[in-house]
Amino acid sequence: MTKSMPRRLEQTANRLAQLPRSQKRLMMLTADVVGIPAVLWAAISLAMGTVNHFTSGAEWIYAAALLTSVPVFTRMGLYRAVIRYLGPRAIFAVATGVTTSVVLLTALTFFWIERSIPITALPIYWSFALIYVGGSRFLVRGLLNFKWSTGAQHIVIYGAGGAGVQLATGLTRSGRYHPIAFIDDNTSLQGSTINGLEVFSLQALPRLVREEGVTAVLLALPSQSRRRRLEILKAIEPLSLLVQTVPDYGDILAGHARVEDVRDVDAGDLLGRDPVPPNARLLDACIHGKVVMVTGAGGSIGSELCRQIARLQPSRLLLFEMSELALYNIEREIKLLIRTEKLSVELVALLGDAHHKHRMSDILHIYGVHTIYHAAAYKHVPIVEQNIIEGIYNNIYSTWNAAEAALECRVETFVLISTDKAVNPTNVMGATKRFAEIVLQGLQSRGSTRFCMVRFGNVLESSGSVVPLFREQIHAGGPVTVTHKDVIRYFMTIPEAAQLVLQAGSMGKGGDVFVLDMGKPVRIADLAKRMISLMGLTLRDEDNPDGDIEIVYTGLRPAEKLFEELLIGTNVTGTEHPMIMRAMEHSLPWYQVQQVLDELSLALSRFDCDRARQLLMQTVAEYKPTGDIQDLVWNQRAQLTHTETNNVTALQTRRARLGPAAPSSSTPGNY
Repeated sequence: MTKSMPRRLEQTANRLAQLPRSQKRLMMLTADVVGIPAVLWAAISLAMGTVNHFTSGAEWIYAAALLTSVPVFTRMGLYRAVIRYLGPRAIFAVATGVTTSVVLLTALTFFWIERSIPITALPIYWSFALIYVGGSRFLVRGLLNFKWSTGAQHIVIYGAGGAGVQLATGLTRSGRYHPIAFIDDNTSLQGSTINGLEVFSLQALPRLVREEGVTAVLLALPSQSRRRRLEILKAIEPLSLLVQTVPDYGDILAGHARVEDVRDVDAGDLLGRDPVPPNARLLDACIHGKVVMVTGAGGSIGSELCRQIARLQPSRLLLFEMSELALYNIEREIKLLIRTEKLSVELVALLGDAHHKHRMSDILHIYGVHTIYHAAAYKHVPIVEQNIIEGIYNNIYSTWNAAEAALECRVETFVLISTDKAVNPTNVMGATKRFAEIVLQGLQSRGSTRFCMVRFGNVLESSGSVVPLFREQIHAGGPVTVTHKDVIRYFMTIPEAAQLVLQAGSMGKGGDVFVLDMGKPVRIADLAKRMISLMGLTLRDEDNPDGDIEIVYTGLRPAEKLFEELLIGTNVTGTEHPMIMRAMEHSLPWYQVQQVLDELSLALSRFDCDRARQLLMQTVAEYKPTGDIQDLVWNQRAQLTHTETNNVTALQTRRARLGPAAPSSSTPGNY
């Protein structure tokens, strides 16, 4: 076959596909009107052993064949079917239609006075008609789906079940992919052929890569456990193949995705941990039928909390967010969710900052809030380290003011979203989050509101997390930046973390610190290497200087730790949920916390970063900063001085305006 022949076939298929539906139906009808008499002629010839069997008056049998088949085929919907998408049901329809028409023709033959054909011709006609009617349609289907592309990517599909077969069919039509084979763990399927593709074991994959030029593996395992998916990913990883996956069955069944909508491997698959099914009673306790408020509703955790809370059907859900764009996006998404899933939830979008106590009080009073999930916070360690004043305002004072408003309005439950960086913190962000925990612990004795904190590690795919950063760097051709080759972190998926937060909040007795079971910590360098391999690329290092992507170790950022912890001490007990623990940790009496807050407020009003940090260290006993802010301050002062000495006029003007410098150690800005 010349190279031009497949191209002509594809062009013919495109022209056929563009014809109006009426013309396509007419073509199918014409093919049957011409073909069925020919098939009957062939059957009679074979039964009689001669092609010269036509006798006068025998033409009735050919007319009868058309009259007993075309109406039956019409009734079975064979002329309404879209040939391009014929499937197993079409085979049943063809078999039923042909069998019904042959039975009717047989009855006519028996009761016709002048029987001019042998009865033995009818079984032969039935088999020939099946082949013709079914075969012609599937032949046209193959032509319509024919794609010729010399650049088609050779792939294998892992999973020979229903999703795999559907995926193979969809990808073949696209022309971008050329499925070579199935891989499946089921030994009874191995060696068989499904949908024209042979089924192999995983051990055959290296040979398929070597002999067939396979460059990608598509996982058609929507119902497989994450643990098994991780095992598969680890087995494929050394081959440096692009690995993608089909959407979850839930999204497919809900109509949000199609099987052929392949995407990158889900970040949760990189952990290999299956989520524990939620306790419905714990989920509903603080939400169902209540008025619920989420602060920081547009953030990674806040937005997922809103999605899950909406599905639990509170009477009213308040979205509280300081970013107008983030509030707009989450409001639009939740409105669509409520409409699509027909949820009975009143949605209210509120723009504001949680450290405005009177604004918070008005909202809680007007809407009668029962439960608050406080997710509003600054979380990026280096940024908060450079902006101490704003970090303290947002992480400590926003929590305090929101909690005071909750006490004033008799809110039933207040849940703080905390972090593992609050344990033995070495940075301002972690220290402020631990301080916020201490504030809530102190407030617990002042009213009926139940305050509790939920502490967990990093969440995959959150804004600013390593997974989307690594993915972006790999798509850009590298390098992938890792702070240190030994740095490790606890990880959890966003939906899993949000679900556990909702359950932990309902177990709080007051002043509780809940810690989520994050599983085993993950080495960030290993995560980067795995992502490079699973995106079909190779690591460039000393052992492989011709690789695709290099990993560059940039060094730990200011105040960053090699590893994170979840507990202060070892005093921890279990709860009724296997992945939620209750930590018994030290706290301070409220009068002492109040005194520190007043001093801290004074330091913030003076932009005195040194004093603010000193008060953090005084209150959070475990806070051991690794860097010295004075180094940063003096470096910035030196840079400022160097710039100004080059412009004497500017320096004199500044001195005249500000007067003599105060001999205080306070830093001049909000670092």
